[in-house]
Amino acid sequence: MRSIWKGAISFGLVTIPVKLYSATEQKDVTFHQVHREDGGRIRYKRVCTQDGEEVPYADIAKGYELPTGEIVVLTDEDFEDLPLSTSRRIDVLQFAPAEQIDPIYFAKSYYLEPDAQGAKPYVLLRNALESSGQVAVVKVALRQRESLATLRVRDGVFVLETMLWPDEIRTPDFGFLEEDIEVRPQELQMAESLISTMESDFDPGEYHDTYREALQQVIEAKVAGKEVIPAREEEEAGPAVDLMAALRASVEAAKREREGGAAKPKKAAAKSKDEEKAPAKRKTRKTA
Repeated sequence: MRSIWKGAISFGLVTIPVKLYSATEQKDVTFHQVHREDGGRIRYKRVCTQDGEEVPYADIAKGYELPTGEIVVLTDEDFEDLPLSTSRRIDVLQFAPAEQIDPIYFAKSYYLEPDAQGAKPYVLLRNALESSGQVAVVKVALRQRESLATLRVRDGVFVLETMLWPDEIRTPDFGFLEEDIEVRPQELQMAESLISTMESDFDPGEYHDTYREALQQVIEAKVAGKEVIPAREEEEAGPAVDLMAALRASVEAAKREREGGAAKPKKAAAKSKDEEKAPAKRKTRKTA
């Protein structure tokens, strides 16, 4: 991996020099826009809408559009005095329990590696943070944007997760939230039974991108000159008329799928424990 930023974690009077790396990468199959007839790449020109002339990069500025449609042009000088930190510091603001931070705030993850003589203070802060069971809330400036972020430990390495600001989180304003929708106790019990039946330990290795794999096969077939047979489209399921029946059928299907597969010992034990507790749980709910 190649570092994309160098700076330091500022923790009280302790400074820990670090390098920043992207912790994730998209595995999308990328395409170019091409001419259908000969496969030639499509190029775009930067053309001014006022005079129709092509504009070189040196003459391009940032413009902010007003509600009236007018444009305010900002130059490099306008950005110089803005309060954006250029000190390349990751400032620790506080420590907080991880469960207090809603995952909806997280934007992108980065790894931090100690640089130069920073290994010992890095390990010290890492071990202290791990034993505390908390995360560090920090502030950092990356790519001309200041962000809140958290520092946590994963596989012995600090993970910096940049966060959205509170005013960037949209409020879910949906009509059904105001409706008085009644759910029968039997339906709730069946839904809980379905959840219990499908419960197992999460293993990300069990999942893969089937669409990307199929697309790659199409591309390989094209390269090999083979005939490409399109996959059959599945019919979309309509809304369930009988919610209780749909839940019951889902539970039975989930049970059959679990019984047909090779159950892991740990998962089987968890299921057995849930089944032993289920009747008592349902009885308590019904009495309440």
